[in-house]
Amino acid sequence: MTSPQPGTPTGDVDAQWMAELIEDGSARGIAATVAALIRAGTIPSGTRLPTVRTLALELGVSPATVSEAWSLLRRRRSVAGRGRAGTVVIGPPDVPHPRRFEEVGRHGSRLRHDLRLAVPDTKLLPPLDSALAAALRVAGLNEYHRVPITEPLADAVRPTWPFPPADLLAVNGGFDGLLLLCQTLIVTGDKVAVEDPTAPRLLDILDAVGAEVIPVPRDERGPRPDALADAVRRKPVLFIYQPHAHSPTGYSVDAARSAELAAALRASETLVIEDDGLADLAPGPVQTLGTALPDRVVFLRSYSKSHGPDLRLAVLGGAAPLIDRARVYRTFGSGWTSRILQNCLAHLLTDPATRALVAQTGDTYRTRRRALAEALAARGVHAGGTEGLSLWVPVEDERSALVTLAAHGVAVVPGGRYFSGPHEPFLRVATSRLHEHVEEVADLLAFAAFEEHDSPQATIRR
Repeated sequence: MTSPQPGTPTGDVDAQWMAELIEDGSARGIAATVAALIRAGTIPSGTRLPTVRTLALELGVSPATVSEAWSLLRRRRSVAGRGRAGTVVIGPPDVPHPRRFEEVGRHGSRLRHDLRLAVPDTKLLPPLDSALAAALRVAGLNEYHRVPITEPLADAVRPTWPFPPADLLAVNGGFDGLLLLCQTLIVTGDKVAVEDPTAPRLLDILDAVGAEVIPVPRDERGPRPDALADAVRRKPVLFIYQPHAHSPTGYSVDAARSAELAAALRASETLVIEDDGLADLAPGPVQTLGTALPDRVVFLRSYSKSHGPDLRLAVLGGAAPLIDRARVYRTFGSGWTSRILQNCLAHLLTDPATRALVAQTGDTYRTRRRALAEALAARGVHAGGTEGLSLWVPVEDERSALVTLAAHGVAVVPGGRYFSGPHEPFLRVATSRLHEHVEEVADLLAFAAFEEHDSPQATIRR
């Protein structure tokens, strides 16, 4: 076969043709030549590369050398293994885009109610002035030694951790922690079990690191044990879920369900990441797999929504070897999270007035969420869950509902963005800043939820 032509959608690369272009027979030399051909478009996306043994024979090198070259290309996200289909080109090295996170609709001047972002109400966040002042009065500031977590912050978080953590690490926010763990624990092509639905940005992260997602459907008690058991049979390296105040549905895992999940995982080697995005805004107790499987669990708690996104702080706690891998990986970049911000958070977590304020803020968010849920229920639309900064609203047709709401100046998030596969139609509606016009919003959501807009429950009040 001759060389592939740019624009050819699929095909096989001739091993003899490729071998003639490779001058350096080392693994790095082979990878560099193939990467250049992919970057130039000579080998287009969808093309199947020669088998390891065929190319090794043509080059006069060992199959292990070619196999290592293909591994280097996989790490660069230039090729991917497709099982019996062989190694296939997926495109030139590029910066991955968080497509789910970037997909934001344009509503222009018609936008009246923006209910897309489930973020804290800035008026309810604790003040930082005294906490920042206290954070500056500690020893060790501006030294270049790397501190995984400051002593004040470690002392502040340990008493509230859902299980005794063998190690702790401060990171720059919840999704920074998820990205860091995924980068250190996942190799391109690895399988990862993820509860379905889940956070869109997590799905973007898993796309970026080249993971194969195995969806684990959940119900009102959490991920289904039978679905997790099925996923475990496919040998995922990780299971990622939210045990408490699940976003977007608002449900939490109970003790019995947690024990069932532990039983489904016990005989496997699958590691576990537990994600908690609300921290002190959602009252406990948090049911964790860290008690049953302490050597395989990392619990991630973000303080952005509870204490302020500009603190850029989350804490990882759990199995020491997993935390240490994340710590080592950080030495390639920032090395540590600002000690000033860590000590600021430590002050907030231990200050009685701030603790009372955060608890009160959690009550306010629950009241706002419940107000919209009750207004929708009165109109025949039922959203479940009790916690969180949003409602998970079932609709008859997702796209139709989005168009209807947009026409009336309401912006919400399509539920499809939260799933990795087929799904029932939903809308994610942010409630954290919704304290006015609740009845009007409920009218519009109910109107959009029903495909037949002449339904009595869906009549818009004039």
